[in-house]
Amino acid sequence: MTLLPAKTAGDTDWFVHDRFGMFIHWGLYALPARHEWVKSNERIDTETYAKYFKHFDPDLYDPEVWASAAAEAGMKYFVVTTKHHEGFTLFDSALTDYKATNTPARRDLLRPMVDSFRKRDMRVGFYHSLLDWHHPHYTLDAHHPMRDNADYAAKEGAKDITKYAEYLHGQTRELLTNYGQVDILWYDFSVGRTNRFEGKGKDVWQSEKLIAMVRSLQPNIILNDRLEIDQDVKTPEQYQPRDWVRVNGNPVVWEACQTFSGSWGYHRDESSWKSVTMLLQMLVDSVSKGGNLLLNVGPTGRGEFDQRALDRLHGMGRWMRRHGRSIYGCTQAPPEFKTPQDCRLTYNPTTKRLYVHVFAWPFRHLHLDGFGGQVEYAQLLNDASEIRMLESIPEESYGQMTPAAKEKSLLTLELPIHQPDQDIPVIELFLR
Repeated sequence: MTLLPAKTAGDTDWFVHDRFGMFIHWGLYALPARHEWVKSNERIDTETYAKYFKHFDPDLYDPEVWASAAAEAGMKYFVVTTKHHEGFTLFDSALTDYKATNTPARRDLLRPMVDSFRKRDMRVGFYHSLLDWHHPHYTLDAHHPMRDNADYAAKEGAKDITKYAEYLHGQTRELLTNYGQVDILWYDFSVGRTNRFEGKGKDVWQSEKLIAMVRSLQPNIILNDRLEIDQDVKTPEQYQPRDWVRVNGNPVVWEACQTFSGSWGYHRDESSWKSVTMLLQMLVDSVSKGGNLLLNVGPTGRGEFDQRALDRLHGMGRWMRRHGRSIYGCTQAPPEFKTPQDCRLTYNPTTKRLYVHVFAWPFRHLHLDGFGGQVEYAQLLNDASEIRMLESIPEESYGQMTPAAKEKSLLTLELPIHQPDQDIPVIELFLR
């Protein structure tokens, strides 16, 4: 039996069933269109960066289109940047003037987005940055845009980071009281200490107090791991774990957060875009290790999804339409089933079906060690066409075999010579 993660304070039951979500990084950085960290990367001061605030006018923004693209791709939840490190908020916060309602957009951009995704029965998640390069009391650290500016550093003594923490807590309260049920709160991130700068972690954020407030306002919410106090879900970023993510040797709920390309925010000139097949392989790989995939889109400054993103979402949706049941409700296969070469296994413990995702199509035969006597029927998932099976042992003998002999028992699948016209062919095995 696969060891399951321990229960946490938040409700993760729906999360580990749905498996696939959309991340949305959207803010003023969509206008320079060269990475969401552009203010830090290019050491841009607040006065210069103000031109993006002045010209932020997403006139083509239609959250119905966004939600439709996500739903058609097979995504079941979304997480959007209510505020990224630049400090700009998409929502009408009463605690700052640095918000969408004061730009040419002249409206709360978050509320219609939440409504559109909810209309499609998708769960709602908010990303909220712990960093804030705009707030007057946010102090210098290794990532601050003004970290190399001596004049800016000379004014540090006038800052009170506790006032920023109050602001952080206040905006969290706004988000969790003004937008109905929020299913995920995705904080980002605690800052490490360097030789030049102090770090910022749970003491600065007042994480224990913050978590207590979040739980009191939204008891079932899922919280991530970036407050320096682990909560409901671990969030490996831009890499695929080798196995089920564990803490102190125990498996935990986890979610890989990944991008279509090398940037989270809209990056006009970024060319390292992943193919539909590669993106699907990341999704399958995550589920095969008991995890989720949160896949990011960076909308443009006019409020649209990049055509490159739409093409990939459409491609993923085409595959998910026929193969979704190898993802939803699935998890890592029981350990007695060995993963064949160039494949990934997912397993639905409710239906007792095992799914073989074939990343490299073999010639005629796929050999499954340890599967002999355990499979009642096999079919290609995309069209429900039968896959013939060759057992290495007579079916009537299987019940008398020792565990060691069962482990070596072989099931061979007779495959068509040509790979089915699917990005990742999937074989559905009905277990006895």
